[in-house]
Amino acid sequence: MTTASRLRNPSIEHRFVESDGAALHVAESGPDDSSVTLVLVHGWTQDHRTWDFVLPHLDPGVRVLRYDLRGHGGSAHARPGSATISRLADDLAELIAERVPSGPLVLAGHSMGGMTLMVLAERHPALVRDRLAGAAFVATSSGDMDQLTLGFPGLVGRGVTRFEPRLARLLARLRSDRLRLRPGMVRSGARRLVFGDRPGRAQVDSVVEQLLSAHPASAGRFLDAIASHRGVGGLGALCDVPSVVLAGEKDRLCPLAHAKVIADELPHAEFVRFPGAGHMLPQERPFEVARRISALVRLAAR
Repeated sequence: MTTASRLRNPSIEHRFVESDGAALHVAESGPDDSSVTLVLVHGWTQDHRTWDFVLPHLDPGVRVLRYDLRGHGGSAHARPGSATISRLADDLAELIAERVPSGPLVLAGHSMGGMTLMVLAERHPALVRDRLAGAAFVATSSGDMDQLTLGFPGLVGRGVTRFEPRLARLLARLRSDRLRLRPGMVRSGARRLVFGDRPGRAQVDSVVEQLLSAHPASAGRFLDAIASHRGVGGLGALCDVPSVVLAGEKDRLCPLAHAKVIADELPHAEFVRFPGAGHMLPQERPFEVARRISALVRLAAR
């Protein structure tokens, strides 16, 4: 358990089995009689620990549900054909139906987690209409991820765009349960690629530990799903839901322009930019992320 997570009541951890047999690792904290339930959804190659630095800054009176997406952390591998954003949205809907069958919900998604919320709105409109009282999109994108250049111009940027499908195929062919990479090398790459200015060692280590816990073949399959993601249709169902869009100005993975597209589709959303921050806002700006999510929870509790 991290120092951050010890600052809050310990989580109760258990397994939840989806309709297709995939078992997900779930962590819950806070009182069962909370008037609002907050569900936190992590991103690609991460797990429920993404929110460790955010959790201590949330109201201890709110019930919080975190879980590992299939193919990540302590959850089952994503079998071929199941590594899609649509399947993640269905997983979330089933988890809510079982663990939070009634009462208002606030959903917060980071990166691929935010994409999951968009597809949830498209595939499960009744859930959104009847239950959703707030949505937070943290460093995420509604599409065009297949054109990603990681911020590099010209030929280098085009090379990055062409390399991503090859990386996805390479990962999908791996048979190991974990990436066999040196943590020091991964730490250096993560610091440069997914963080902004002057990240802390504990924050970088958290991201690296989660990445090295992800299932490589699942990660490769989900990379293809991210590249083909188009979430604008789902955003239409969220127009009347109180929302916030959070973006790091130095985000290379889900650039600021991508976040702006989401904000433009949600006329009542608050759009917040963080100078100097990269992609890992839950680690880089945990207090601010918690403050914005908490505002949605308080609004939902009225």
